[in-house]
Amino acid sequence: MAQTGANPIISDLRDRIQHLEGAVARPKTVLPFGVADIDAHIPGGGLAYGALHEFAGGGAGAIDGAAAALFVAGIAARTKGKVVWCLARPDLFAPALAQVGLHPDRVIYVEAIKEEFVLEACEEALRFGGLGAVVAELVRLPMVASRRLQLAAEGSGTLGLVVRRWRRQTEASDCGHPTAATSRWRISVLPSEPLPVPGIGRARWLAELIRIKAGESADFVIGACDGQGRISLFPDAGDGSDKTRRSIHTA
Repeated sequence: MAQTGANPIISDLRDRIQHLEGAVARPKTVLPFGVADIDAHIPGGGLAYGALHEFAGGGAGAIDGAAAALFVAGIAARTKGKVVWCLARPDLFAPALAQVGLHPDRVIYVEAIKEEFVLEACEEALRFGGLGAVVAELVRLPMVASRRLQLAAEGSGTLGLVVRRWRRQTEASDCGHPTAATSRWRISVLPSEPLPVPGIGRARWLAELIRIKAGESADFVIGACDGQGRISLFPDAGDGSDKTRRSIHTA
């Protein structure tokens, strides 16, 4: 009986702590990938709403960067509602986003002349609420800025997605700096799915979950997003690179 009576007190204390930290207590919801092995590895079973998630290409080149952007677009495509995409470089190819399920009639593009304004627009959109997702393309994501975006997402319950894009190879080193993102991913292009006949199979990516709060890092060889933004897991690549490699990396 004593333990039962203590539960409301503990719950009240947790709510008070959340308010002191600037977070509004709300039910936690997630966006699952729909792939059992991946969702089972992520705390809660998917990407948490009301949180910031960070994505970068596995290398400094444009190909891996484009794969990261398409991975994010596929995630946004599986949300409901409008998607705000903030960027400083007007080179986003909308038809490519449509091919992974994120159609132009769902996207509100916010073009800024420099990254400081991209951060401001992203934070404002996250605080607004009522959106499916908010995406920001950034080269640098300082800890203070990432914390502001994380708090804005927590306050509205919106899914925040940051795509790290490099203008030059030297900028890729900035991705090693810590941020307040709930999860951090790295996407690299692999040879496409082999076919029994001549042709080009489904594109494959290496999705590295390099950090996640209350969870462990892991690598997944996946099939690129389809027309509904869905990915698949490749169990057999034949070269050993398909094996999920997991190392403890708790947040």
